[in-house]
Amino acid sequence: MPYVQYHGTPIEVDEDGFLADPSIWNADLARFMAEDAEGIKDLTDDHWKVINYLHKYYTDFGVAPMVRRLCKDTGITIDRIYELFSSGPAKGACKIAGLPKPTGCV
Repeated sequence: MPYVQYHGTPIEVDEDGFLADPSIWNADLARFMAEDAEGIKDLTDDHWKVINYLHKYYTDFGVAPMVRRLCKDTGITIDRIYELFSSGPAKGACKIAGLPKPTGCV
C-alpha cells in the first residue's frame, strides 16, 4: 500500500488515498488530508459539520451513511456538499473524515 507523509510520519493509505487504519484519524489529520488530497485549504463550519457527522456515523455503525441520510441529518443539501467537496461525499468527504473507501453509494 502507498503512504503519505504526515508530520514526518508515514501514514498508510489505499490506492485512492483513504486511510488504511481509520482508528488513527483526528481533526489535525483531517485538515492535512483536506489540503493534501482534496486541495481544500480552509475547512469551514459546513465542512466540519459533514466531516464530523460522517466520522461519528462510521464509528457508531461501521459503514458510511447513505447520501439522503447525510443530507437529512446535517441539513446540508447535496449541491452544497459538492460545493464543499468537489470530488463528492464518497470520495472527498469520507476520505477527509477518515472512513475507509465506501463500497456503495454515500
